[in-house]
Amino acid sequence: MINRIDASKELRAKQSKLNKGIDIIAQVKAILEEDARTEERIISTLNARDDNQNNDFDIDLLSADRIYHLESIKHICIEYRLRFLDSRYFKNVIPREALSEIKNLEKEHNTELKGFKIVAPSKLFKLQNADDPILFAPIGNGYYYMIHKWGNDLHPLRKWMMKPFKNIVNMLITIFLVSILCTDIIVESRYGSKLSGSEMMIIFLFVFKSFVAIVLYYGFALGKNFSNMVWNSKYFNG
Repeated sequence: MINRIDASKELRAKQSKLNKGIDIIAQVKAILEEDARTEERIISTLNARDDNQNNDFDIDLLSADRIYHLESIKHICIEYRLRFLDSRYFKNVIPREALSEIKNLEKEHNTELKGFKIVAPSKLFKLQNADDPILFAPIGNGYYYMIHKWGNDLHPLRKWMMKPFKNIVNMLITIFLVSILCTDIIVESRYGSKLSGSEMMIIFLFVFKSFVAIVLYYGFALGKNFSNMVWNSKYFNG
């Protein structure tokens, strides 16, 4: 009869040989304490003001598909009405996976990262009065390295829903099209097809001016601005 092998005993025996003369408890404790100190430093850096624009990355170790120029980031922020701000303004909790990515990068590149920025909807930032975060670290010359993305993906219709807020031209075009639709509804429901072209034009201008007035009133009242003006603004007026 061949005796069966207890894997846990074999593992214990192997570990005993490796740790001969070593206080394993003290060693593990020291490793965990060092990791905790590193994590505390990273969190402190994420929450602190830092005007640093560069990090000492080893360029040969970077992934090309995670390097983005500021113009590309700006384009996405404007299209989807997002903000690109310092990580200290981010009011939600940054997940442990992102902290782990930072620690791995620091170890791989033998450096301490700083100058973190995040792309996210404005509601996720602590904005000052005047659905999909992405964490970046600056490389230099307008380039940023994407460290980690978390949360849900953007809604597929968000880009089109935010089109009117992209700039003043888009807003006027949207108001123009909505006014045409509303004019058609008013004419059909109230007058049928009895009105002349000039009469319909008068109704259209009235509807158009009404929508412009409403947009201007609520826009100024709420301190809102267009996406191409606020994509990197730390203030509420967006």
